[in-house]
Amino acid sequence: MNIRIITSLYSPRFPAAVTYMLQASEYQSAPYLKWLWRTADFSGVARRRTLKRTAKARLLELFLALGMLLEILAGLSLIAYGALSGDNAWAWEIGAALLIAYPFIWSHLVVLPLEFGRVLIVEPKLNKDIKAAKTIYQNHPGVKIAVAGSYGKTTMKELLKTVLSEGLKVKATIANKNVLSEHAKFAKSLSGDEDVLIIEYGEGAPGDVKRFAFNTHPTHGIITGLAPAHLDKYKTLEAAGADIFSLGEYLNGKNVYVNAESSQAKAYIKPGYITYGSKGVGEWRVSEVDLNIHGVSFSLSAGKTKLNLSSKLLGEHQIGALSLAAVIGLELGLTHDQVIAGIAKSKPFMHRMQPYELAGAWVIDDTYNGNIEGIRAGTALLRELPARRKIYVTPGLVDQGQDTKRIHNLMGELIADAKPDLVVLMRNSVTGFIKEGLISSSYSGELQVVDDPLNFYEHLDQIVAAGDLVLMQNDWTDNYA
Repeated sequence: MNIRIITSLYSPRFPAAVTYMLQASEYQSAPYLKWLWRTADFSGVARRRTLKRTAKARLLELFLALGMLLEILAGLSLIAYGALSGDNAWAWEIGAALLIAYPFIWSHLVVLPLEFGRVLIVEPKLNKDIKAAKTIYQNHPGVKIAVAGSYGKTTMKELLKTVLSEGLKVKATIANKNVLSEHAKFAKSLSGDEDVLIIEYGEGAPGDVKRFAFNTHPTHGIITGLAPAHLDKYKTLEAAGADIFSLGEYLNGKNVYVNAESSQAKAYIKPGYITYGSKGVGEWRVSEVDLNIHGVSFSLSAGKTKLNLSSKLLGEHQIGALSLAAVIGLELGLTHDQVIAGIAKSKPFMHRMQPYELAGAWVIDDTYNGNIEGIRAGTALLRELPARRKIYVTPGLVDQGQDTKRIHNLMGELIADAKPDLVVLMRNSVTGFIKEGLISSSYSGELQVVDDPLNFYEHLDQIVAAGDLVLMQNDWTDNYA
């Protein structure tokens, strides 16, 4: 054990490092403990982000610091007792053991208040809130649109909210608050006179989507696509697909909309499902497409009706979602002008194909993305847009299960096909797999591997120049190696 590892364990900053690990693991004991057990040097756990000292974080940090201090005092007291009382070797041994073991003991004991709180307080209250929410949703007279899928859910939800709000009273779940506990909070916030509710479903483990549907009672369902994600829990893509498409089964195949451009989702599409994509929705056809760094515009036609639509969303892959929002708006009674105005107000959601200027360059922040279909869409956009120099930045994808190598080889191939001048990878367990994909596709640009992601992002303005285009896809929390 080298001196840096030893000093990181017995440093005054150790409680802050452990608290950061808990926070980055979303205060879930199992992932935190896995991270703890594989960590040797605690001085380097915060490589990508920093500790946010919320009330909960401060309380846990204080619990750790006080517990460790008490153990240190106990150890010193026993050693002093052994020294003063003569032949009491046991006191020396126990005291020394306490002084050596305190970081190991308290970094494990810290999960106890979390687990006791979860079992005794959080879960009983949550079960009560979920039961009450189920009744609220069941009795609500409005249209209830559920949005599920491996990717694109929040963008679809925000797009629907923007468009439908042009003529209807709409309320949607906040950001990516998309699990049962958040659905219960959302139900409490409803007044009961909303015309439309939009509820995002965040699948994470088998049975989630089915459970969400039976609790929120949707009248419409949108499935944005299927891709490898959360395979640490689902184990297979087929298991994830069965869960996500249980939404269609709940709706008995009525008012179910599926992204037809998701190749993995096609096997689950049943007669009666309505498909959407960059070619259109149902009888509505897309034409006259124009893409640029400021957004996308296109025409949507059915029979003699034609809508000319423009949005600040980036990429051809957004046309299907835009078209679906327009069609649903018309079906729910919006006028053509209201739909056009709503689409015009749509813009990228934070960290989802969000463009901004930096030192004369354009940066597209897609760091929330976490699946291969998002990578496919992003690299296609990078390939299409003009720039003096193109830069692609990624750490790779997480939770890809047994497909980790294959997915990251494919990712390297997609990046190479976009022909960026510079590829920047964040060093981790999948970096080699991405490099294999780049090499197999004969990538000839510059490749950099970064050891300090936080430093890289903080100094990005020193790397880019006027006319550059940077695409940043996905981000890893520090609990992923």
